[in-house]
Amino acid sequence: MQTDKGKKKSISPHIEDTYAYMKKRVGLEESYDLGYRETVVLNQRIQMYYVNGLTDTSVVQEILKVMVEVNDNESESGKIGEIIENRLVHQQVEHVTTMDEAVDEVLSGLIAVFIDGKDYAQIIDVRNYPGRTPEEPDTEKVIRGSRDGYTENIVENTALTRRRLRDEKLRNVMLKVGERSKTDVCLTYIEDVANPNLVRYLKDLVEKIEVDGLSMSDKSLEEFLLVKKWNIYPLVRYTERPDVATSHLLEGHVIIFVDTSPSAIIVPTTFFHHMQHAEEYRQVPAIGTCIRFIRFLAVLAALFLLPTWLLFAVEPSLLPEKLSFIGPNDEGNVPITVQIIIAAIGIEFLRMAAIHTPTPLSTAMGLIAAVLIGEIAIEVGLFSPEVILYISTSAIGNYVTPSYELSVANKVITIILVLAVGLFGLPGYMIGITLYILFIVQIRSLRTPYMWPLLPFNLKAMTHIILRMPVPYTKHRPSIVHPRNNYRRP
Repeated sequence: MQTDKGKKKSISPHIEDTYAYMKKRVGLEESYDLGYRETVVLNQRIQMYYVNGLTDTSVVQEILKVMVEVNDNESESGKIGEIIENRLVHQQVEHVTTMDEAVDEVLSGLIAVFIDGKDYAQIIDVRNYPGRTPEEPDTEKVIRGSRDGYTENIVENTALTRRRLRDEKLRNVMLKVGERSKTDVCLTYIEDVANPNLVRYLKDLVEKIEVDGLSMSDKSLEEFLLVKKWNIYPLVRYTERPDVATSHLLEGHVIIFVDTSPSAIIVPTTFFHHMQHAEEYRQVPAIGTCIRFIRFLAVLAALFLLPTWLLFAVEPSLLPEKLSFIGPNDEGNVPITVQIIIAAIGIEFLRMAAIHTPTPLSTAMGLIAAVLIGEIAIEVGLFSPEVILYISTSAIGNYVTPSYELSVANKVITIILVLAVGLFGLPGYMIGITLYILFIVQIRSLRTPYMWPLLPFNLKAMTHIILRMPVPYTKHRPSIVHPRNNYRRP
């Protein structure tokens, strides 16, 4: 038996050693959820370990019943290992030869069967993770379309994807991350479409992660995969819709599932991937294009409306005569820049309060915010009406943004631009926007230019970004993922 530090401990043929190991290392008889049962089959001791709550109890009872019946139907004890394995009529039964593997499998919801005199364990996959049924994600609703969504069960998530993509080249590669959590991480891709260098690179990154556990599941994993840890812009895309994930798989992307998370991670992604929404593809191409234009306009308003209006408010000489009405008629008692900052922080207060407020009380909270706080703040001179108008328009633009992570990043940029304009006027506006453009064009997501296909410019791809093209016209996969098979027709 290997006991040196850093080496995996092999399974002892003496079953007493197995029991002692499970008692010392895993907490047998101390942890109530760790199940254990010993039986005697053909005069040999057999031990079975499992976790209550992760294993179907009826299956445990069925296995015990089958083992007991062996005593009535068999007599050759020399082949007890083969006899037991042949009686385990389950989808997956495999052998492991180390205690580390056996313990990992038991704590993942599988059953481990140890036989006295054998230096291996039989692992039976009968996982039954607790969780909810697939339902439509709240953040990616569509008027027409499927109503199922990913759940916290990684097995269900890969099955939902497989249901939509019945390709023999679809690969689901399962890895484990976390010295203590042993979190399941699945890399999903189409073997003859996805770039093999990308798949290999992602697999190496995941395997090199050294941490005790992924406390925030997919978000913790993302921070290990990305180089620029302090970048505010999202470098991966999250989705809870199987149809969206399948669409990206067909383009050549890689999907990463993390157990206990209902979100799938799409890599690599660009800025414009975060601007897409399933609703565009559930409408006819012309209507989908109009929806896309409106969404682009809303995001631009969320980013630049406040600093641009503030610039015209503090320097009205820049306005043409026909637009001289822009700007507050009465500045009030508080500088306009401070009003905008306070109002932006106030909206964040409301957003966080809405998250933490129980649903029956959210309506009352909205009334308090709109009627009491908003109206009274204008009457006492804290805010001017135009500040409320433009801050509300900017907030709506952020809510229109499909990616929550992108909307939060845009809020930060907007506040920075507002401060630049408030402190330095027109020079602050020009320098701020210039620095913003330089910042965003140098971002790379897993070696992918973030602003592609705008920079570097690709006319054909940019046309597909601006227009929602009919499906029969989308014959080629995006070149940014470097697919092995670029043509989308058989």
